[in-house]
Amino acid sequence: MPRHVPSILTTQVTEWKDGAVRRVDDYLAGEEPLEMRAGRRSLGVTLRTPGNDAELVAGFLFSEGIISRREQLLSVKAGGASNRDSASLNNVVRVRLGSGAQLKKSARLFSAGSACGVCGKASIAAIRRRGVRRPDPAARFDPATLCELPGKLRAAQTLFGRTGGLHAAALFDAAGTLRVLREDIGRHNAVDKVIGWALLKGKVPLDGHVLLVSGRGGFEIVQKSLVAGIPLLASVSAPSSLAVQLARELGQTLVGFLRGRRFIIYAGEERLRMSVPA
Repeated sequence: MPRHVPSILTTQVTEWKDGAVRRVDDYLAGEEPLEMRAGRRSLGVTLRTPGNDAELVAGFLFSEGIISRREQLLSVKAGGASNRDSASLNNVVRVRLGSGAQLKKSARLFSAGSACGVCGKASIAAIRRRGVRRPDPAARFDPATLCELPGKLRAAQTLFGRTGGLHAAALFDAAGTLRVLREDIGRHNAVDKVIGWALLKGKVPLDGHVLLVSGRGGFEIVQKSLVAGIPLLASVSAPSSLAVQLARELGQTLVGFLRGRRFIIYAGEERLRMSVPA
């Protein structure tokens, strides 16, 4: 039987505090390689926190344009037969792709790092060519409700509370109800897990929803959320210049520095119920 791949591991560490030294148990966020395979073909490897692997792969395939609809993902299965040692089985996800899948794009599917991303004006042009639609123009959100979301995200971060070393992505409806939260060492992986959850449940496009991410709102986070049809993306830190450019160009509401009773709107302020100065 393949071994269980944990999301959290324990280890002995030495703590120094006010001159006193002691040995204590500490928690570490799990980090393992994940390989995606289609038949005999390896499509790449990424580092991730184990858990929700099928969602991660489904979300990545969709958000990166390998598939454009749920029906093209005929099956997605974690583990399975392998010619390698059985301990590796839980670090493999096997997929069957249907007609129309763009396997030629898989060269940039996964990279070796957990926090990587691709940026550049060429990437914005590629989003245009994919024909990604503008997210729900009728969606409206209350600023006060938005301010409540970071606290709800933090309260639901069970792995972060124990390890302090994970990013999170959380999906909320317009009323501020948490729909799903996923954690991972890579912020892009956490977003893909959320999008994969929605794709596999037939909930894409995610009209009327907010995606909140820990850390910054980078270009790839905006790209992925746009593909999923999310009208408002918020982060507790700053967005990048390319993220702002892409959000403005494709009509997404982009909020940064969402902390306490304050946030900055970088794009799409018309979706927030407030008085906007001239």
